[in-house]
Amino acid sequence: SEAERLGLDGESVLLVRIETSPEDIGGMHAAKGILTSRGGMTSHAAVVARGMGRPCVSGAGALRVDYAAQVMYIGDIVVRAGDMLTIDGTAGEVILGEVPTVPPRMSGDFGTIMKWADALRRMQVRANAETAADARAARDFGAEGIGLVRTEHMFFEGDRIVAMREMILALDEAGRRTALDKLLVMQRSDMLELFAIMDGLPVTVRLLDPPLHEFIPHTEAEMASVAKAAQVPLERVRRRAAELQEANPMLGHRGCRLAVTYPEICEMQARAIFEAAAEAGRSAENGRPPIAEVMVPLVATMQELEMLKKVIERTAEDVQKECGVKLNYRIGTMIELPRACLQAGALAKEAEFFSFGTNDLTQTTYGLSRDDAGNFLPEYKAQGIFEQDPFVSLDQEGVGELIRIAVERGRATRPDIKLGICGEHGGDPASIGFCEAAGLDYVSCSPFRVPIARLAAAQAAVRESARRSAASVAVGGA
Repeated sequence: SEAERLGLDGESVLLVRIETSPEDIGGMHAAKGILTSRGGMTSHAAVVARGMGRPCVSGAGALRVDYAAQVMYIGDIVVRAGDMLTIDGTAGEVILGEVPTVPPRMSGDFGTIMKWADALRRMQVRANAETAADARAARDFGAEGIGLVRTEHMFFEGDRIVAMREMILALDEAGRRTALDKLLVMQRSDMLELFAIMDGLPVTVRLLDPPLHEFIPHTEAEMASVAKAAQVPLERVRRRAAELQEANPMLGHRGCRLAVTYPEICEMQARAIFEAAAEAGRSAENGRPPIAEVMVPLVATMQELEMLKKVIERTAEDVQKECGVKLNYRIGTMIELPRACLQAGALAKEAEFFSFGTNDLTQTTYGLSRDDAGNFLPEYKAQGIFEQDPFVSLDQEGVGELIRIAVERGRATRPDIKLGICGEHGGDPASIGFCEAAGLDYVSCSPFRVPIARLAAAQAAVRESARRSAASVAVGGA
């Protein structure tokens, strides 16, 4: 992309989009900041930028972006590609020209405060990370593992996107497996690096989640380029792109539904995880073998989880025999749907852990799109309908009640089940307070929010301990 090219040339790039998708991941890595006209605090741009430590202004509705002309309009103001802009991700401001900045610094007292916090908190704090840079930043900030690896972000660069598109365009399972064999090598290498950096700490890997149409471009020129790279007729690309179109893709053919339809994708990803874990275990100098947690996304029914767990377990058995090792792994699910919360007791028969994906759980509970709700949520807050944006701070009454139900029913079936949260709420102090009260075992957030989460978890533990003491005194006095 243009952002990547300019970034390689040493330019400070601000990536401006109407909205971002996983396909933009290369440009987002190259950019110093990201600006979108559509979205909100938990839209793709905001989530990924937060994980990278990039400033981002998402959902600047006054912007009008014209890709063809390489121009951005803000009212009567015209900003062209190459003009200088500054963004303030905290305040949500877009400023014409260059504003002097200073790098953030942490004082020596910061480490002392973090030690105090770690001594007091009960919950673990993990990080959402899928690149080596993210994982190292997470460790530097004190993360105790990875709570979410979004594997789809690993498929958008160089030869990876070519192989991914070959898989999507394949006419049969044999063709898909040929392409998946190429992806296996790449995915295994990525996983090995993450396991090595985490050094025996748990790594939770989410299987492929987004709908396949996100990997296929839709302009004629881009489809022609894909056809050439994949060595297939252009008409096949056009036809496949049309087949993958959905009226509501976020509620469509994604998550575990992809793996049910194409179990060979699940098999490839499980093999990549387990082969990487086997290799990391052999090379571990301190004798701390990796802990691999395979997470099945968007599960709604027991049958989905049972079916995919069999694929994952069969693959684990094969790898253990082939490599002559005993793997330390768990299989769990991401709880993102109200039905999954209500059926948590049944799901816990198969799942060894639950991770609450509160971004999607909030969307599906409210019937709100996190990418579009920014158009009217400010008015809802102004009129007192919402105190907070529910995508920023967890709705403890509605979404929270579903989580409490899932916690209670899950633990009734499996008392030792691991429970965590990996949505963007995992870095919000008020939401972390709820997680402590609900009895979750860990929160997971972007690497750069880990220190905030550690402190908030300690404060929540102190408050919850005081509340229980007061309740005990009240009962004793009565």
